[in-house]
Amino acid sequence: MVRSTGANASPAVSGTQSVERALSLLSFFTDEQPERRIAELVELTGLGQSTVSRLVATLESLGYLVRDERSGLHRIGPKVVSLAGIALNQSPVHRAARQPAQNLAHELGLGANVAERHDDQMFYLCHFEGPLAPRAFTLTGRLAPLHSTAMGKALLCGLTDDQVRKTLGRAYPAYTPHTITALDPLLEALQEVRTRGYATEIEELAFGRACLAAPIRDRSGDVVAALSVSGSLSAMDLPNRQDSLAAKVVEQADQISTSLGFMAHARLGL
Repeated sequence: MVRSTGANASPAVSGTQSVERALSLLSFFTDEQPERRIAELVELTGLGQSTVSRLVATLESLGYLVRDERSGLHRIGPKVVSLAGIALNQSPVHRAARQPAQNLAHELGLGANVAERHDDQMFYLCHFEGPLAPRAFTLTGRLAPLHSTAMGKALLCGLTDDQVRKTLGRAYPAYTPHTITALDPLLEALQEVRTRGYATEIEELAFGRACLAAPIRDRSGDVVAALSVSGSLSAMDLPNRQDSLAAKVVEQADQISTSLGFMAHARLGL
């Protein structure tokens, strides 16, 4: 709930709260609810209808929201997409990984993804569809859990057990019967990732889906991102293709790491 502004608030405070209110409106547009009516935003924010209408009109005039004339519903506007593009283009990982990920999707026909860790979730930096793994939407910009995904395990493998515990806390939601739902088995899985250099996931987040991911390291050797290929169980065919897919993904992840300044021989003291 957004707090109301007092009648005696100073202009600076009032201006700051107007910005907070406007940004809070944008946060209510989600994958589940990509379009909103003014009345919905009034209910969600607890603000008056005149205030919400004024803020929405301002956001619309600036291109942050657009209104469908037929339905009267508002949705995220092109200005947000433009800013997102600027943010992505400023990411060293995105710049280094975009082409290798696209090449993987083209060569293997699978989905190829790059993500980094944001606190206790992973954030998709880029996503490409192959003909064997089509999607009607992009994963770029979406968040996903760490404990139930191959990319999440690849991102966590660079942390110590204590760091994993502090990062994830005690909540391990189950998305399918195959999801890891406790710390100890997750730590065992992460040790396996460190040993073989890649992570796998079979129906841990969603039924009928599989994924294979490898960590990406920066100049210091820290895991800063992960690269994966994903698709349906039949398209991935891990029982028969795991070794060959792992070789491809690890090779491309290593190339991205090298682009970010990582030198494996220096880290090993050779």
